[in-house]
Amino acid sequence: MTLEHRAFLYDDHADFLSVTVPYLRSGLERGQSVVAVVREPNLSALREAFEPEGAAIAYFDSADFYRHPVRTLRDYQTIVAQSAPRSVCALAEPVWDGWDDRQTLEWIRYESLINVVFAGSGARALCPYDTGSLPPRVLDEARRTHPLLLCDGRTGGNDSYVDPATFGAKCDRGRRPARPCDAEYLAIDGHDLHALRSFVAERALTHGLARQPAQNLVTAANEVAANALQHGIPPMGLWVWRECADLVCEIGDNGFWRPSPLTGFIPPGSALQRGFGLWTVRLLVDLMELRAGWDGTFVRLRVRR
Repeated sequence: MTLEHRAFLYDDHADFLSVTVPYLRSGLERGQSVVAVVREPNLSALREAFEPEGAAIAYFDSADFYRHPVRTLRDYQTIVAQSAPRSVCALAEPVWDGWDDRQTLEWIRYESLINVVFAGSGARALCPYDTGSLPPRVLDEARRTHPLLLCDGRTGGNDSYVDPATFGAKCDRGRRPARPCDAEYLAIDGHDLHALRSFVAERALTHGLARQPAQNLVTAANEVAANALQHGIPPMGLWVWRECADLVCEIGDNGFWRPSPLTGFIPPGSALQRGFGLWTVRLLVDLMELRAGWDGTFVRLRVRR
């Protein structure tokens, strides 16, 4: 079973309903598990359209569902698993406002990753994009991340689509911004990471992070440092600094690693599978950036206060 992943570029509210209502109804008729993850006021309009039928549709507000790309991937994965043996028919409208450039790039990448994570699920996903309100960059990237496209009443294959590995490599091509000169440094020179955990915890407390985000950052930094000790090449170190509302923590070593552009983004089947650690790290922090090259391997973690 293959995934059907289609971008729907719509003009206005009427255009949205003219396509999404028949789409959801087709999922019900096929006996699929039907999910509508949509922004307001579209969400209320869909509820109203199907209320007389008492249709078995699970409704979610996109503003609550789309908060963190990797966690959203995990939540959709849970829906697919809990719906089995039925396949899923999902109306999935992402949230594009309120993100900075780094976060926007992660959400664009998320749309590309859908094609890998759910490749064999047999699910259908229709992703609405409002052409009247979204910036041109988002609309252009929608064409690159969806194998199928519905626009101006025409649907079919999408010649602009880029496979996720190639797309991810493009996302990683940018240079890693330099660390500030006042970043605090801690050498990682032993397998006992107690000092590292204490160092990160103290900076998190000083920065004003709440208890759970601070603990998550400590756990994530510990996991990345343990990976560096196991697979990297000395010298190794950790840097911490503030960047506006973000507390940034970076772990680096001198090893040359060429990870796949999908590393840490694809949910592993078990804790024994390679990539489990970085997948977990991405779940713990607001943003994880990985850069690897001849100058070493660096993992940058961001947590927002």
